Amino acid sequence: MATTAEKEILLVDKLEERIGNRNVTVIDDGLMPGMLGTRPFDSEGVPSQKTLAVNKGMLQNYLCNTYAARKLKLKSTGNSAGIGVSPNNFYLESGDNSPEEIISSLDKGLILIRTLGHGLNPVTGDISRGAFGLWVESGEVLYPVSEITISGNLGEILNNIELVGSDLDFRSPLSGPTIKVSEMTVAGQ
Repeated sequence: MATTAEKEILLVDKLEERIGNRNVTVIDDGLMPGMLGTRPFDSEGVPSQKTLAVNKGMLQNYLCNTYAARKLKLKSTGNSAGIGVSPNNFYLESGDNSPEEIISSLDKGLILIRTLGHGLNPVTGDISRGAFGLWVESGEVLYPVSEITISGNLGEILNNIELVGSDLDFRSPLSGPTIKVSEMTVAGQ
């Protein structure tokens, strides 16, 4: 098994580089009226703003508090959360496909409903989490599945996003529409 030093660290020195598929645009917006992550300023008094984090797969900005911004020679993005950096209203921009179109395009796959546990390495992007969802074959939902594990790497997942749904719903400060990832590891019975 490779150590962190031997692996590529997920987003270090990647500004203006492609980190995902062209249909991936991620925004952090602390100014959206009425949303859960909206605030006039962060915990350091820096005004909130709209920050384009990823534009068509290209990393455009890191979310920064004043400390991180100074270390990176950037400007604060108004994302201080007291003891670190936290997103405001952070979301994957919606695409053109309905969830039904995405599901019907699956030959064999999983509709991920929820993950369990804390199996994410934020440095390398490696992920392994318990999960449950619905199993799909030939575009049809067949049965529910539980006690499974999904695993992969967030960098690979971002590159493997084939379709982005039109169903963006802001029920949480971290939001996104339905997506289709071409390949991930799913284990269980």
